[in-house]
Amino acid sequence: MRVKTSYICSECGYKSSKWMGKCPECGEWNTFSEQEETKKEKSSAKPVQLTLSRLKEVESSKSQRLLTGIGEFDRVMGGGIVRDSVTILTSPPGGGKSTLCLMVAYQLANAGYRVLYATGEESDSQIKNRADRILGDIADNIWILADTSMDAVLSAVGEVDPDLIILDSIQTFSLAEFYPARAGNPTQTMECASALVQCAKDKRRQRAALMIGQMNKNDEIAGLRALEHLVDTVLVLEGEGADELRGLLATKNRFGSTGEMGFFAMTEKGLRSIDNPSEYFITKRNRNELVSGSAVTVLREGSRPIVAEVESLVSQSFTPYPSRISETMKKDTLHTLLSILEQRGNVKLYDKNVVVKTTGGLFLKEQAANLAVLMSIVSSVKNRPIPPDWAFIADVGLTGELKRVPAMESRLKELDRLGYAKIIVAKGAAGQVVLQHAEVIECRLLQNVMAILTEFYSKMRD
Repeated sequence: MRVKTSYICSECGYKSSKWMGKCPECGEWNTFSEQEETKKEKSSAKPVQLTLSRLKEVESSKSQRLLTGIGEFDRVMGGGIVRDSVTILTSPPGGGKSTLCLMVAYQLANAGYRVLYATGEESDSQIKNRADRILGDIADNIWILADTSMDAVLSAVGEVDPDLIILDSIQTFSLAEFYPARAGNPTQTMECASALVQCAKDKRRQRAALMIGQMNKNDEIAGLRALEHLVDTVLVLEGEGADELRGLLATKNRFGSTGEMGFFAMTEKGLRSIDNPSEYFITKRNRNELVSGSAVTVLREGSRPIVAEVESLVSQSFTPYPSRISETMKKDTLHTLLSILEQRGNVKLYDKNVVVKTTGGLFLKEQAANLAVLMSIVSSVKNRPIPPDWAFIADVGLTGELKRVPAMESRLKELDRLGYAKIIVAKGAAGQVVLQHAEVIECRLLQNVMAILTEFYSKMRD
């Protein structure tokens, strides 16, 4: 046995044979810690026994899922938690990770499943206080283990025989085998996660595992990126501590759709599923309550269409360089759209400040919102309102032509369901969709859309 000393960065896991003040990989200072590695002498290798199968002959299995009854959580997971899966959940501090895990434990326990909740961050009394505040009668089959030893967690799994294991959080646990590396060290984190994966995927007794991962200052899971590759599902709970609205995003899911998003409202009783998130992203107005600078579009969050309101404010600039401000879309995208509007729509903005945002702070990731952004700016420049029951779904090219966007049928049907009267889309985008209430208007150019608005304003004056 030979002992070798190496130095590992606690931020990114970079390994070096000598201590360094600054990590060459991530650029952080004073993050290297000493770690001893024991290497076994080379021995004669034993022949490996292979178990080969033809892929065509392998029997496919339908993984059983544990339904929590939390609508938005189950939908993001692809229809519940797969029994032999490992999921990692992360969010900024105070985002509601522990609250969501406790709610999942409560729902599954009430459904008759056995749950082990291991916490290395809080005491069992703190967990009980939170449970008393947000839950009802607690079922008998939830066990709490307040310890930072992963060895203790594995022993508890053998004693309790749970269907679901929750670790809060993975960076607080350590295995005695890898001392003196402390908890949070990349080696300890990866080894503890690997032990959990092996436990969950044991063919003799399959279990679901849900672990919380701390988030670093770059809004990523703390530790090695290999942690995300190790697990089956990666969930990100978006939203600051003071925000009521929280979004649950699946950035990786081997058993469902990647990019699926669910919405919750943080209340005194914990996280509440939001069945109609559109109500958080539009301002409810009557048809006679007209305001300028507002336009409606439909975005896709995973497989779900969400109606969103884009607001713009255009004001006179008294400086050589007018402001272009947007917290909810890329600045380069805003500059491109303003150039299109000036050149193709003949709207002069060289001496105007332009501010764009969305109701509820929903980020405009899709090009389907581009026409609505331009129409909200036009409405603000002319100080003339757009009817609140009109909507715009199209991308706008550099030529001023409207472009079709994916999943148009579901977007149109969502607007029709909510009672919108007119929907303006690109030429040929509506296809054969049949709507009950809404009128779909197809336009080829940006100028055509502006002409429709001009005609509407003329009728208002008359």
